[in-house]
Amino acid sequence: MNKKKILIVIPARGGSKRIPKKNIKKIGAKPMIAWPLKILFKIFKKKQIIVSTDDIKIKRICENYGLKVPFMRPKKLSGDKVGTIEVVNHALNWFEKNFFSTEYVLIVYPTAVFLKKEDIKLAINKIKKEKNCQCVFSATSFSYPIQRAFYLNKKNNVKMFKPKYNKTRSQDVKKSYHDAGQFYLCRSSIIRNKKNLLTSNAKIIIVPRYRSIDIDTFEDFEYAKKIFRNV
Repeated sequence: MNKKKILIVIPARGGSKRIPKKNIKKIGAKPMIAWPLKILFKIFKKKQIIVSTDDIKIKRICENYGLKVPFMRPKKLSGDKVGTIEVVNHALNWFEKNFFSTEYVLIVYPTAVFLKKEDIKLAINKIKKEKNCQCVFSATSFSYPIQRAFYLNKKNNVKMFKPKYNKTRSQDVKKSYHDAGQFYLCRSSIIRNKKNLLTSNAKIIIVPRYRSIDIDTFEDFEYAKKIFRNV
């Protein structure tokens, strides 16, 4: 695959509620968004990378790292209920109107502080070889069988989601995985048609659990800092 045919989009909204200014909160002495940028700069040219943001501070920080932010995200795409696909579709349309058409879009979250270039390269090779594959994303395994998960009912009593697995040994249930919250490499047509990335003939790149922290809460953030100091 010609890497020039890939557009990289980093959706970096400024209005995070649970962790204010999450995308530029410092980890390892740098804003979080600086870490995935560092990896992407090793693989792609800066002109291929678009940070879609509505926040002037995020824009300035990216520019301090040598990345031009060509537009500010429209207000209608800046709410907390706006999906990633809508944001990326807007960036893709802008890029193709101003430059050239692309075959692939690589979506990278600004909180992917444990992103590795090797995983990106594996994803590129996988989508290139698997002609029917429309999306490749990073994932990791659950540490405990999800078949034996439970919840608390209205009386705070324990209820299993699937009671039939109550006595099933862990090694006898199917291994389950979840999105690592790092990146998605997909064919541009998927973005244009606004399809669900995880159901579009998707494949995965498995990453270790310690690198798959989805930083949504302060607890996640503190845990990520501890891991960061030891990798």
